[in-house]
Amino acid sequence: MTLLSVFRKQLMIGGSALAFATATVFSPLAQAAEDTITWKVQSHWPGSSSSYEDSLKRIKRVLEERTDGKLELELYEAGALFKAQETFNAVSRGVIQMGTISPAYAQDKMSLAGIASGLPFAFRNVWEAAYFHKNMGFEDMLREEAAKHNVYYSTDKVYPTEMVVKKPIESWDDFTSLKVRSSGALQKFLSEAGAAGTYIPGGELYQALSSGVVDGAHWGAAQGAASMGLYEVAKYHVQPALNIAGTDAFIVSQKALDKLPEGMAKIVKDSLNEQFWIRTSEYLYKERITLAKVMAEQDVQINTMPQDVQDKLAKTAQKMWDEEAKRSDKAAEVVEKLKGFLSDLGYL
Repeated sequence: MTLLSVFRKQLMIGGSALAFATATVFSPLAQAAEDTITWKVQSHWPGSSSSYEDSLKRIKRVLEERTDGKLELELYEAGALFKAQETFNAVSRGVIQMGTISPAYAQDKMSLAGIASGLPFAFRNVWEAAYFHKNMGFEDMLREEAAKHNVYYSTDKVYPTEMVVKKPIESWDDFTSLKVRSSGALQKFLSEAGAAGTYIPGGELYQALSSGVVDGAHWGAAQGAASMGLYEVAKYHVQPALNIAGTDAFIVSQKALDKLPEGMAKIVKDSLNEQFWIRTSEYLYKERITLAKVMAEQDVQINTMPQDVQDKLAKTAQKMWDEEAKRSDKAAEVVEKLKGFLSDLGYL
C-alpha cells in the first residue's frame, strides 16, 4: 500500500467519525435532551392521597405532552424536601420551581388566603364556588396578591370539605366534645364553635385517628378520606360540608416562568386553568362513586348534623367571615362581594 493510499484511508475514517459526531450533536434527540427543562415540584399531598395521583400526576403528564417532553416535572410528595408550610416561601425565592399548597399555608403572605382556603358554611353547591372564583374575579385577586411574592397562583379545583368522625354527631354536646384534625380557617372555625380543632400533618393523620388522639378529621371529602384509609377507623361521614372552596392550589415561581422558552409559559398557565374545570367536575363525579362504595363495602354511614347544630355553626361562621374581612381592604371587598352573591342566591 502506497503512502498516498494510506493517507486517503485515514482521511476517510476521520471524515466518517466527524460526520458521526456531528450527526450525534445536532440530531433532534440530542437537541431535545439538551433543551429539556426540569422543575422540582414539592407537594403538600402524601403519595397516598387521591389528589397526588389525580391532580399532580395529571398536570405532570399534560405539561410533558404539550411541551413535547421539553418541560419535565420532578415530583416530591409531602415532607420530602421541606414542610408543607415552607413551600410558598421556597417557590417565592425560586428554591424550587413549583409546588402545591393549601392556601391556609400562605396566610402570612396573602390576606385572601384564609378566604381561599374556605369560609365555613358559605357556598352550598360546588358550582357556586367555581363561579365565584372564575366569573366574579376572586381567582384574579388571589393571583394579584401572590404576584407580589413572585408567585403565579392557580386553584387546582373547588370541592367540599366534609368530616369523618368515629361517633355520630346527634346533638350540640356531641359536636363540642369533638377533637378534630383540621387546618387553616376551618381549624379556627371548629375551635371557635366549641370543638377542639388541631393541626396534624397528612402523613400522621391515620395514626392520630386510629389511636384516639383525634375523634374526627377532614381530608377533602369522601375521596380524600378513603385514599388515606380513614374509613377503617371512622365510620361516619358528616354532612353538610364544612365549606366548599379552592382548598388546593398550584404555585409557580415567576422567575421559573420567565426563563421558559417563548410560548411555554402560556402552555403552563393554560394547562393549569383547564385543570381547574376538569378536576372540579371529576372530583364531584368521584365523590359520588367513592361514597357509594365505602357505604356498601365498609359500612360507612352518612351523618347529617341536626338542624340546630347547623344553625349554631352558621352563626359562628358568619362572625368569622367578618373577621376575615378585617385582614385587608381586598379581603373586605371579597367578603362583601360574597355576601351579595349569597344574598342573590337566597341564602342570606
